[in-house]
Amino acid sequence: MRVFILEDEALAAQRLMEFIQIAYPEAQIAGWEKTIRQGLLWLQQNEEPDLLFSDIELLDGNVFRLYEAHRVNCPVIFTTAYDQFLLQAFQVNGIAYLLKPYDLEQFKQAIAKYNRLFGTPGVPVITEAVLMQLKQAFQPAFAQYKQRFTVRMGGGIYLLNTEDIQYFTAEDKVVLACTAEGKRYPISQTIAELEETLDPRRFFKINRGDILNIGAIRKIEPHLNDRLAVTVTGSPIFFVTSAARTAPFRKWLEEG
Repeated sequence: MRVFILEDEALAAQRLMEFIQIAYPEAQIAGWEKTIRQGLLWLQQNEEPDLLFSDIELLDGNVFRLYEAHRVNCPVIFTTAYDQFLLQAFQVNGIAYLLKPYDLEQFKQAIAKYNRLFGTPGVPVITEAVLMQLKQAFQPAFAQYKQRFTVRMGGGIYLLNTEDIQYFTAEDKVVLACTAEGKRYPISQTIAELEETLDPRRFFKINRGDILNIGAIRKIEPHLNDRLAVTVTGSPIFFVTSAARTAPFRKWLEEG
């Protein structure tokens, strides 16, 4: 069985691959992509997988955009941190999902379901009608948090999409939004204001001056006094959790 993964969080993707190998040792990881753009390109250039694991929020937006652009006929298991109420949309349409954080037993149950249905006409797929229902169900959650920032630089005004920001950092009373390319944009909001308007499933304030995008996290290591040092894309330095935020940060990573 060939498996394709759409997941922008490296730690979550690694755990998913480990679960796949435990529950289905003969499965082949055919591909793993972190963005809609790369995922779409992979699906267009490769034979369709037998099973697709898909997060909902990727680095460049919600994954429903990918399914609008490319019809997927294989079974899809969504992996998501959205609450149970929103997940009714999956239940109604017979689409499988794993609610983060999920354990190995829950993962095995999802695999077992598709083992029973695999290769039969009863396997649910994401039709155009199903996709529309899913988008409508999740739209309030997508729109609830800040989607973009207006940035004034060099006499011009730029629009910066939230999903393109790897981290926010406060320097000399100025808050900077920083991208994977190393670009830094001054914004008018404070760190405290950002914490209230950013999607808490994606962004976390690890100390008084830094907010990180979970999709940007590349490595986490122990630091002094039981704190954590976090390496992210686009930053030449690592970030350190405060004493008060270390335990909540660990919990957030598990729940994500």
